[in-house]
Amino acid sequence: MKEIHGELIKKKDVGYTTALKIMQNMTGKGLLTRTLNGKSHLYASALKKEETQRSLLNKFIDTAFAGSASNLMMQLLGNKKTSKEELDEIKKLIDDMEQNQ
Repeated sequence: MKEIHGELIKKKDVGYTTALKIMQNMTGKGLLTRTLNGKSHLYASALKKEETQRSLLNKFIDTAFAGSASNLMMQLLGNKKTSKEELDEIKKLIDDMEQNQ
């Protein structure tokens, strides 16, 4: 917990008890695991990176784009300069998805 708090205060003035409460909430939601190591608590991610990304993205699409992945993509492609390589990669992904349906 000390290491986590040390990293947090580098970016924002967060009290130790606030950081601890956040970690406890995340543990309660199943996002972290906690093990007792002597007097210290060791926290670790309960989910793989890909699972976390998928879950966050699904919540974001549901909240910000009314569940529409196409609206998200149109917004992304309209707001950023997309390279030819990125567009080719997106087209390939779409082609692969169409073939697997």
